[in-house]
Amino acid sequence: MATQQIILLVINIAGGAAVIGSYIHGFSTHPGSGNALWGGVTGWLRSAYGISMILAALGYFAFIYFILIRINPSEIQIAGKFGFSLFYVIFLGILIPSAVWMPLTHAMVSNPSTNLWIWIRVVLILVGISSCALVWALLSLHPRETGFFYWLAVGGSAYFAFHTAVLDMLLWPALFRIQS
Repeated sequence: MATQQIILLVINIAGGAAVIGSYIHGFSTHPGSGNALWGGVTGWLRSAYGISMILAALGYFAFIYFILIRINPSEIQIAGKFGFSLFYVIFLGILIPSAVWMPLTHAMVSNPSTNLWIWIRVVLILVGISSCALVWALLSLHPRETGFFYWLAVGGSAYFAFHTAVLDMLLWPALFRIQS
């Protein structure tokens, strides 16, 4: 594994720990708050979200495997002008805002305000845009891979982008309601 891939691995380990840690902290300090975080997402849609979260996580594993194991950072370019380090920016754009969502949403449920709502929306937009940037980056790789793992990574990133940009960034805020 090249140094650039090790850096990306560290970003993913630290960022992933921050995301999971924010969820653990959120649920341990706000027991029974799960329903409030769903807002207006109920019934069959909540079940569909659950399935989609699993598919998005599997997609994440597919594209991170490809980026960390299957490509040579010194041999690729993204869109003919960016190097491997663009992946650092993309993953930081996914992981940092993802780690902030839970505390912001708990704060919103506890003490609703326009400012909190704006910040929640900013966080979701950053993750959604960064996820779409990942799809673009994979499709813009030069030289382009054509094998199974490349297309699995592209498909996984596309589904991850669908979940974060459509379900999380657009649908969840439209349905979110503070439960009283």
